[in-house]
Amino acid sequence: MTKECSPPGYTGKAGDFCTITSSNVKAIEVGSRVIYAQAQGENSLDSDVVLDLPGSGNNKAYGHCELVFETLSGLCTFEGGTGKFTHFRATAPVSYLSGVDWAWDGDYSLGPQD
Repeated sequence: MTKECSPPGYTGKAGDFCTITSSNVKAIEVGSRVIYAQAQGENSLDSDVVLDLPGSGNNKAYGHCELVFETLSGLCTFEGGTGKFTHFRATAPVSYLSGVDWAWDGDYSLGPQD
């Protein structure tokens, strides 16, 4: 997946969001938002996040993202949510692409875990 993080949606403050611009995960639609609960720091981002799909319905995934600005890399993990994300699990390394664009490339599961 790729996401863009630009103003006015993202300025580094709590409650800001990035927007998914491409996705090879059918359940995560283009236009979905990654909403950050905590503000970024001077050197890093360490925040709980909500992945919120566009349109009606209660389909949200809950996770946590850490990003180190010096290396322009990080990790987002998700575990559970609502609607189609009830059993969602994901581990997605984050990498910088260019401009305001970032990539998530990792593993995920949408089914119930034994």
